[in-house]
Parts: sequence; structure tokens; C-alpha cells
Amino acid sequence: MAHRGSQATTLYLTALYMLVSCTAVPVNDLLDRASQRSDKLHSLSTSLTHELDSHFPPIGRMIMPRPSMCHTSSLQTPTDKEQALRVSESDLLSLARSLLQAWVDPLLLLSSSANSLPHPAHNSIYRKIQELQEYSKSLGDGLDILSGKMGPSSQYISLLPFRGSNDIGQDKTSRLVNFQFLLSCFRRDSHKIDSFLKVLRCRAAKMRPEMC
Repeated sequence: MAHRGSQATTLYLTALYMLVSCTAVPVNDLLDRASQRSDKLHSLSTSLTHELDSHFPPIGRMIMPRPSMCHTSSLQTPTDKEQALRVSESDLLSLARSLLQAWVDPLLLLSSSANSLPHPAHNSIYRKIQELQEYSKSLGDGLDILSGKMGPSSQYISLLPFRGSNDIGQDKTSRLVNFQFLLSCFRRDSHKIDSFLKVLRCRAAKMRPEMC
């Protein structure tokens, strides 16, 4: 019993040390790390989309839902860099955190569906989806720490519930279309997250707006 208690104490102290270490890191450095992770997240989602496109049925492009049907579409976000530059730092971070949080459940669905996806590269797709989950979790943890340094507004998260079913469809075409649609929505949102964090990093470095 004493040994188990000692292990728990060690784990707690390790976690506490990591938290204190992260909170002691300057905001600029935290934003650099977050921007690197978000860049990787978007790059990976883009690679996945291209991989799926290689064996996407032609009819799938005709029945693919519109981007406005993505479950995060109700969140009002800047549509370009010029608009993003006019949004406060805390609000930009809140938007990035809201989008990231909204993808926890959909990424689980993509992960559970990838292995049985009717696509010749389903094993590779499955591994990359797992990577997306890992980068999303890591980025989310980093943004949580950042929000603690940037004021109450940045800690607000808009709830964007995912109302999709627990499976992506029964027949081959619907499974590919629904999987591709979800992934395309994630790719769009990962680009937004990456853009917002790059603007934040640019502002923290006090660079001129045109350099952002």
C-alpha cells in the first residue's frame, strides 16, 4: 500500500512540475509551439484529404454535403487575415479553442471508422487519423495553458455539439462520402486554427500587420 501511495505521489509531483514549467514559459514561446503544432495539424489533414481523393467515387462529389453543413459552421469566425487582424487576441484564442474542442468526438468517429473504410490505403489513413488526434490533444493542452495567461475572454469556449450518428454509413459510397466530408470540415477548421494562432504569434512578436 505504501509503495502504491509513493507512486501516486511521484506521478502527482511530476504532473505538477510539468504544469509549473509550462506556465513559466513566456507567451511568445508558447505561441511558437502552438503554431508549430497547428501547422502540422493542417498539413496532416491536407495530406489525408489528398489520399482519400485518390479513390473517391465520381458520384461522391455530386452528393457531398455543402461546407455550410459542417457542425462548426454556426461559429462566427473571421473570413480572412484582414478580419482576423481586427479581432482581439483573447477572442482569437477563444475561437481556436472552441474549434479544437468541437472536434474531439468527430475525430473519435473517424478513428473508429478508418480501419474498415473501403479504401486501399485504409491502414495509412487510420494511422494518420491517430496522429491527428494526438496533435489535437497536444495543441489543446497548450492552448489551455495559453488561455490562463491571456485573460478571462480567452477561456470562453463556444459549444459546438456534433450531432452525427455513431457510424459513417452502411454502403461503400456513403461511408467514403461521409468520411471525406467530415475530414474536409476538419481540414477547413484546422486551417482557421492555424491562421488564428499565426496572427497571435505575429502580434506577440510585435511584427507589422502586413508581415502576419
